[in-house]
Amino acid sequence: MKAPLNLAALALALAGAPAAATPQLPPEPPAPATTALVDPAAETLALEEERYRRLTLPVRVEGTGPFAFMIDTGSQATAITHEIRDIAGLAPAGTATLVGMASRRQVELAEVGRIEFGANSYTNFAAPVLERANVGADGIIGLDALQDFRVLIDFRKQTISVEDASVKEGRGGFEIVVRARSRLGQLLITDAIVEGVRATVIIDTGAQASLGNLALREKIRGRRAQEVITTDVNGVGILGEIAVVRTLSIQGLSLTDVPLTFADAPTFAVLGLNDEPVLSLGMQHLALFDRVAIDFARKRIAFDVPADIARAIR
Repeated sequence: MKAPLNLAALALALAGAPAAATPQLPPEPPAPATTALVDPAAETLALEEERYRRLTLPVRVEGTGPFAFMIDTGSQATAITHEIRDIAGLAPAGTATLVGMASRRQVELAEVGRIEFGANSYTNFAAPVLERANVGADGIIGLDALQDFRVLIDFRKQTISVEDASVKEGRGGFEIVVRARSRLGQLLITDAIVEGVRATVIIDTGAQASLGNLALREKIRGRRAQEVITTDVNGVGILGEIAVVRTLSIQGLSLTDVPLTFADAPTFAVLGLNDEPVLSLGMQHLALFDRVAIDFARKRIAFDVPADIARAIR
């Protein structure tokens, strides 16, 4: 039996193209307030469940919107859909090679002068233009727009915060704080243990399912279970196999009986991780925590666990 899954892209290689001027847009009527101010450097935004269970937040593009974007810590590039390009009247900016979980495809780029999410903004960039049916949202806020921020997902309150990382200090009530290293803007946890095998972990908030590479499967001798087809942001499917991993440990916290999909995804090769054990941790497993904070400026990831587990760790 084959079951469909949907995972976001991990990498984007841009082809050079001359930038075009952003057209002047007519003024838009003000949108209803959707944010609650936390402090001058942070904005807390209510989560919404979109297609494919994507978690989204309101974003304005060139003053138009708001539109439903998802924060994707597995995507190198901030992207928009064809609908947003047409509504905002964005100029073309050449093409790019988009590397998804299953494919490499040439996609169009659009010149974006400014997007706004809460009190934050990202300006002057070329955005890949994707099919909304493959994204599950109007757009993606990727790693290029997140490098100065701390992303906090609170699964208890169902909120997401994009905060200025420079004003956040200390553990903030988190039980586990993990140091990470950066590669192509991506934060990598390098001291995770999967069934006794040291592995690299990527936190991917744009993916619902978690994905391991074939090198990890071979190391742990993962048993084949159900076949699945994983569909990426290019709309291309890749055949994978789901197996149950007995233990996954991250700095003192151990998860047991973790279902994991294994596939030969080209995105791991782009990060130079194809030949070493690696897994991308998606929302299905991130949601086991109360909160997850990804601090790109300080290169660390923090996990807040349920109270009974916290007592056991202490």
